[in-house]
Amino acid sequence: MRILHTSDWHLGRTLHGESLHEHQVRFHDWLVDLVAEREVDAVVIPGDVYDRAVPDVASVELLGRTLSRLARITTVILTPGNHDSAARLGFGRDLLRSGVHLLTDLPGIEHPVVLEDEHGEVLVFGLPYLEPDMVRHALTPEGEETLGRSHAAVLQAAMDRVRERIAQHARHAQRPRAIVLAHAFVAGGSASDSERDLSVGGIGSVPGSVFCGIDYLALGHLHGGQDLSALVGAPAWYSGSPLAFSFSEKDHRKSVLLLDIGAPSAGGPAEMTVERISTPVPRPLTELRGTLEEVLAEAPAHGQDWLKAIITDAARPPHLQERLHQVFPHLLLTEFDPQGRGERDLAPLVRREADPLAVMDEFFDFVTGAPPTPLEHEILDDAYSAVRAGRQEAS
Repeated sequence: MRILHTSDWHLGRTLHGESLHEHQVRFHDWLVDLVAEREVDAVVIPGDVYDRAVPDVASVELLGRTLSRLARITTVILTPGNHDSAARLGFGRDLLRSGVHLLTDLPGIEHPVVLEDEHGEVLVFGLPYLEPDMVRHALTPEGEETLGRSHAAVLQAAMDRVRERIAQHARHAQRPRAIVLAHAFVAGGSASDSERDLSVGGIGSVPGSVFCGIDYLALGHLHGGQDLSALVGAPAWYSGSPLAFSFSEKDHRKSVLLLDIGAPSAGGPAEMTVERISTPVPRPLTELRGTLEEVLAEAPAHGQDWLKAIITDAARPPHLQERLHQVFPHLLLTEFDPQGRGERDLAPLVRREADPLAVMDEFFDFVTGAPPTPLEHEILDDAYSAVRAGRQEAS
């Protein structure tokens, strides 16, 4: 059986103010073509389909079109992440065509989607993002003390139910192969700046051992594709996001995962191969550090990249943004980090007894790295005098 694992689409997301919608449309078109070309039996998406709980109309329409197109050629199994609203994402799930399964509610964790091939059944379980304070009472086994306020506790309880259902199937036939979709931060995974912290309401990370006893763990949440099989004891991957959402992801290889699952094994996970397929990236993310002239000299190589420029001149160059934009039309971030200034005194600059114009000179020096020139001091003096004159007239 061939499964495609992708996650963390974050439809509606921007990159430092730059709309990503057209690039997300391109990825969806590419994905549908890939599923058809590689004859994929099922697409699994473990969460963060949308970037926020109340998505914009364009993102809702894009997801609707993509699910409809995929349902014509494969089976789609989708669970919500911490950015999604499970209730909104799952609206109308009972009305959808048989090719789309939205596993968005707590009772659904015990009811897998059942796929079949020549080797028998494959059970696909979907664990929606489980906020500990909202689900720990419902997941507490009858007669036991209420689960703790941690993701590890609630996911352990959810996986106990999954393993019990697998055992029930195995009692009536050969052991079925089992895939679990989970949106979680598995301890040992590599994070980036663009993921939302899961620790609110409880301890955020989850040990890989929680997910033992299955054939494949399809993870969502972390945006860098990575293999955590050694931590879980079974094949376990984050597919990562198909696009970058911060400069901390500039070195990521964005991809989807194509799994070929073979016959079940009595002593462990089924035979399996995992292929990483790179997704279409609009343009590279590049970080350049140096003086303004040094950064501008990189334009031939990086002029069309999404750029973060860190400028190290001792004094802030005049018209900095305008000069950068002239040669880097996709400049997204500019930082001024003067070289050689060292740690600056961050104590309050305003002293009650200080002359206001002297305070302005000090602030100018603090921001630019150099005291004002005589002309700049004169401009500050004129501005201060005009303000004082205006106040006197008003009084």
